[in-house]
Amino acid sequence: MGRYLGSSCKHCRREGVKLMLKGIRCETAKCPVEKKQRNLAPGMHGWRRGRASEFGVRLREKQKIKRYYGILERQFMRCYRQAERGKGNTGEALLQLLERRLDNVVYKLNFAPSRKAARQLISHGHIYVNGRKVDISDYTIKIGDKITIKGSQKSIKKIKEQLESNPNFTTQGWLQLSREKPEATIVALPSREDVQIPVEEQLVVEFCSR
Repeated sequence: MGRYLGSSCKHCRREGVKLMLKGIRCETAKCPVEKKQRNLAPGMHGWRRGRASEFGVRLREKQKIKRYYGILERQFMRCYRQAERGKGNTGEALLQLLERRLDNVVYKLNFAPSRKAARQLISHGHIYVNGRKVDISDYTIKIGDKITIKGSQKSIKKIKEQLESNPNFTTQGWLQLSREKPEATIVALPSREDVQIPVEEQLVVEFCSR
């Protein structure tokens, strides 16, 4: 499977917003977006950023979503087509599908400091869904699914250390977390308000349906 091996911070600089790709580091002064001299698009011509065309504006919204969730073009288009086939607003359905990815859920439960770290946890077999090991990061969770940790002391210790590193972390309303075990239950589907990235999904729909 293909994956991006370049600098994560370049993505944030290109989109002009924090995509939280490096976890807690993104909230410190080390974040390039916080540094005025580096708050430019990457590359030698970043300072020349001009007025974007209508096509460019829609493209940037799509790229922003892809980079926020850490997926590639083929994965994104597969989610888009699935959302397009469903009923209701296609843009909101797309964001809901992306929120329900297992790597995103593991990150939002604070089992991992970033989505990239969450994908590593999943691929290494630390995460179980309904008692069965799931090592596929884009597995789509459903209401009632229970997410648990592998029974080994190493896995449990790793997750508990991450939870203790951020005691003020609060989970969103569609997730029910038990820190002691640790385990979580999906009690509802994510809503549009649960999407924490500022994005205009209608522009993405217009771009993909052209």
